[in-house]
Amino acid sequence: MNFDIIKAQIWTLATLYGGKIVLALLAFIIGRFIVGKISSMLSNVMEKRKVDRDVQPFLSSLIVVLLNVMLLLSIAGIIGIETSSFVAVLGAAGLAVGLALQGSLANFAGGVLILIFKPYRVGDLINAQGFTGTVEGVQIFNTILVTPDNKTIILPNGSLSTSPITNISGKGKIRVDMVFAAGSQNGVDKIRASVQKAIDACPTALKDVQHDILVTKLTENAIFFDVRVWTPSVTYWETYYNVHEGISRQFAIDGVQAPKPAELSIAMKQ
Repeated sequence: MNFDIIKAQIWTLATLYGGKIVLALLAFIIGRFIVGKISSMLSNVMEKRKVDRDVQPFLSSLIVVLLNVMLLLSIAGIIGIETSSFVAVLGAAGLAVGLALQGSLANFAGGVLILIFKPYRVGDLINAQGFTGTVEGVQIFNTILVTPDNKTIILPNGSLSTSPITNISGKGKIRVDMVFAAGSQNGVDKIRASVQKAIDACPTALKDVQHDILVTKLTENAIFFDVRVWTPSVTYWETYYNVHEGISRQFAIDGVQAPKPAELSIAMKQ
């Protein structure tokens, strides 16, 4: 083995690539430092803008990965490695993964948008995709709803982010709309007074707002009322059933008579 030849080859390689390797190492060290700084700045910006804490790690990780890929491609270019082939391979791989996981990626993007813009929060009562329920959890791919009858509904975030959502409890208080009927022989004033007593006795009805007791239909045998009661969002169903029971009891106490079943059926069809 001729050591002089080996030494000459090593020297030649060192002369050709030594400077590039040193420059690549410096670029790597400086680049990693810059990526760390950008990641830290991004975290601070998201914290100041009050971006949801569940979203922050995902966004930070995504940006850091992209920056590191760009850094590695730059280092490969400094050394002299042809990067166009790497870019083509990465592009093809990204396209394949994107096509295979397009549904999951749509749900991921939808979850990020929901967590950032907060059209609803955990605990809100919403109506979406034909389901009504309380939001139990907002995950990165799905939103978990619990219906009033305690069923768990899992909705994909992709469709939620692009379709109408009714946030029933978003304002903190909600109006419970109900319809009642009583026999016309009782008179409007007597019926309204009885309904008002039932509302006043409802523990979940708000005391500092005006509730509505409106006559909506008059027939020969029945008077129909729209009763609108304001309540905290979390007690919607409690108020709904409480007022129904309260009015039934109050009608019995005040002697408010109901329309005859046959007459009521005819009146409701008119």
